[in-house]
Amino acid sequence: MASNIVLSTQEYNVVGTRPIRHDGTDKVTGRAQFGADINLPGLLHGKVLRSPHAHARILSIDVSRALALPGVRAVVTSADLPRLSGQVADLEEAAMVTLKYRSDNCLASDKVLYKGHAVAAVAATSPHIADEALALIDVEYEVLPPVFNVLDAMKEDAPILHEDVFTTDMSGEIANVASNIASHFITEIGDVEAGFAEADVIVEREYETGMVHQGYIEPHNATALWHADDNITIWCSSQGQFNIRDQSAQILGIPVSKIKVIPMEIGGGFGGKNTPYLEPIAAILSRKTGRPVKLTMGRAEVFEATGPTSGGYLRVKIGVNKEGRITAAGAYLAYEAGAYPGSMVNIGAMCIFGPFDVPNARVEGYDVVVNKPKTAPYRAPGAPAAAFATETVVDEICEKIGMDPLEFRLLNGAREGGQRIGGPRYLRIGCLETVRAAKEHEHYSTPLEKPISSNGSSRRRGRGVAGGFWITASGQASAVAGVNPDGTVSLIEGSPDIGGSRAVLAMQLAEVLGIAAEDVRPMVVDTDSVGYTSTTTGSGVAFKTGWACYEAAQDVKRQMIKRAARIWDVPADDVAYSDGVLSHRSDPELRLTFKEMAARLNSTGGPIAGRATVNPSGVGGAFAVHLVDVEVDTETGKVDILRFTALQDVGKAIHPSYVEGQIQGGVVQGIGWALNEEYFYNDRGEMVNSSFLDYRMPTSLDLPMIDTVIVEVANPGHPYGVRGVGEMPIVPPMAAISNAIYDAVGIRLRTLPMSPGKVLEALWEKGC
Repeated sequence: MASNIVLSTQEYNVVGTRPIRHDGTDKVTGRAQFGADINLPGLLHGKVLRSPHAHARILSIDVSRALALPGVRAVVTSADLPRLSGQVADLEEAAMVTLKYRSDNCLASDKVLYKGHAVAAVAATSPHIADEALALIDVEYEVLPPVFNVLDAMKEDAPILHEDVFTTDMSGEIANVASNIASHFITEIGDVEAGFAEADVIVEREYETGMVHQGYIEPHNATALWHADDNITIWCSSQGQFNIRDQSAQILGIPVSKIKVIPMEIGGGFGGKNTPYLEPIAAILSRKTGRPVKLTMGRAEVFEATGPTSGGYLRVKIGVNKEGRITAAGAYLAYEAGAYPGSMVNIGAMCIFGPFDVPNARVEGYDVVVNKPKTAPYRAPGAPAAAFATETVVDEICEKIGMDPLEFRLLNGAREGGQRIGGPRYLRIGCLETVRAAKEHEHYSTPLEKPISSNGSSRRRGRGVAGGFWITASGQASAVAGVNPDGTVSLIEGSPDIGGSRAVLAMQLAEVLGIAAEDVRPMVVDTDSVGYTSTTTGSGVAFKTGWACYEAAQDVKRQMIKRAARIWDVPADDVAYSDGVLSHRSDPELRLTFKEMAARLNSTGGPIAGRATVNPSGVGGAFAVHLVDVEVDTETGKVDILRFTALQDVGKAIHPSYVEGQIQGGVVQGIGWALNEEYFYNDRGEMVNSSFLDYRMPTSLDLPMIDTVIVEVANPGHPYGVRGVGEMPIVPPMAAISNAIYDAVGIRLRTLPMSPGKVLEALWEKGC
């Protein structure tokens, strides 16, 4: 079930409708080309040798036996890559990382830092021969003690992963002793001590979250051809072909102009496909062999060697007065970065108190390396764990002071003119509107039904509520719109399409031109064919690339007006353009439709192409409230989701069907994170559940229909009021489910996932 609550948004002809997606036919018929579908003449198959150890020094690598195997054409190690310095590069990631770390994560040089770390790679005439060759590569290791837990890694006597990592604080001061703490920061607003002194009720709690994977269906892949003229073509599925180009160029030590990255369709990413893993390896194998080389990861490789999201330790403290007003809040966040610095702790800090108007707050954050895969963004990176902590503390406060949790949020919710810690003041936002929509929704007012069973049932039901905030993203984007003689428009842009963005971008262009969305042909093109466009991340594409399409359409519109003015021999100011029709302002007989004008372009001056490059600000913020009903079996610890309603301010829903789908998908991932998903490591740092059979993600059998309510509070920073949609839905579910479990059985779980075993243990501790 879906519904819309429209508040101060304009209605449009195209924006807000539900056209069929432009790439739908190719997707459902199997004609769409994904990265692993590439098959070039002379193609060789690559495989990667990965470390069996979580932490070890590489003493030697002997590839002679592998090279002697018939069918093997090349073997590469980190020695085939340039030796990069510790220079810091800031490329499409929330944290600053060095070029050496980027390179070492593709092929380890001096040390391996997690089980599955790439050590060498082979190119052979078949994947089977390449697999056989891996077993013939002899690597001598000095095994070192590993550290897997963020708090253990922060101890002074912890095994050190990097001898060149020294803690950097927010002032830029660098410690003089190597540490696993890559960075430490403190952000404050107001007077925290005075705020807590004013509080009548204070709740402080500790939380632990584990790494979880994005769970995309399509494994990582890359095909590269190093041409004889030293130009390189790379085919891959990623969330940003320009980002892959730029990072690969730096790892390979060549100019970006020497690499062309062709984006293939992408079978899911959720933040996990921004970083090159295979692309530089495929390139250097191709250079050695003179032939194209393709590498595709297996599922275990995806789990063990690509970026999950950060696990971590959080401590949240909130104080309120007798009236229920928040007086102060504090948070301590220590996030795992994996093998190399760069967790999402800074974004977690930005979001942790985002839904609330907090006058006095202090957030302390730590970025910590451990012997696990380098973390990567995962849908609202850093924010879900932060919300899990804050929103469950809020629920406990509401219980202590006897206040309805939605009334508490209405009293303390973020509002226009307010300021989140470490951020700018809010413009027009929809935080309070989503809370009101939740309070008025029949889900919230309908009493919970008792389980259908005999007396003495072990099942208990509860309801939970939680909110959330996401900063939303922008970035550079480019678009070119070419008018065809039949009145259609060819739109080329640089944002890979994960969730239907082709249609959303085409709709924004069509709205300006007054034509149908079906008359726009959107294409995602390679790095040589359109201007720079930043990654498909942070819920930013509909905003930034949509804006580029809007401006490209305005460029087309201006040129069409000039053409009509030339035909009628009048000044351009005398020509009006409305709903796809050009007309003379004072002579209604003079009019041309967009299609009629398009048919006359060659005779009136030649082709028309609108162009735009943008880097817009004004992204606003995204807010949501989730309601969930659960049933807990006190004999097994199993938690079932009975009903889930997600209410979200989306600014303006360009394509409501895709908005609903994004919300539902994010909620499902949040449910998996809350109840089932986790990395199981043994004491050697080996992941023992690296398959979709053992890594338990929700299926349709585990879920009810996810009800969505679209709240539209127009973002004043976008021509159509757009706010990012895709990240926000994963933020509240864990806290909402935790609060519902408490409502059902009276236990508060502060460790994720809230699996049956943990539920049972908590029940036993309570004496149930």
